[in-house]
Amino acid sequence: MPQNEQPSTPSTDAERWLVVNGRRWRRTDPSLPDDVVERLKSHLGRGRSGVRAAKRSDDAEAVAAARRLVGIAKHGLGERGPYWWDSPQSDRLERAHDALRQLDALDGDPTPPSA
Repeated sequence: MPQNEQPSTPSTDAERWLVVNGRRWRRTDPSLPDDVVERLKSHLGRGRSGVRAAKRSDDAEAVAAARRLVGIAKHGLGERGPYWWDSPQSDRLERAHDALRQLDALDGDPTPPSA
């Protein structure tokens, strides 16, 4: 981390975690711009749909490829990988944009992420 840049503002456990049926899930990084979150969640939804379809057709290779898309999107959203609250906001935004670049390249989407 650069010397002059501090991690994100402190957050509470309620802001960091979501509990569903007794299982704790990391929340999306709240500092990400809405348009970035929307695009990442769109990729996430398509990836999850791809996992379901590939499982129905019993295609292990397609399941693995779709799960890779899900993983990239979740890393971009801050839901996987390093805890978003431990990183400077600029690093978190760059991670989200990097995930979008990867997902767009895999999807063939020419729309560049907003800066």
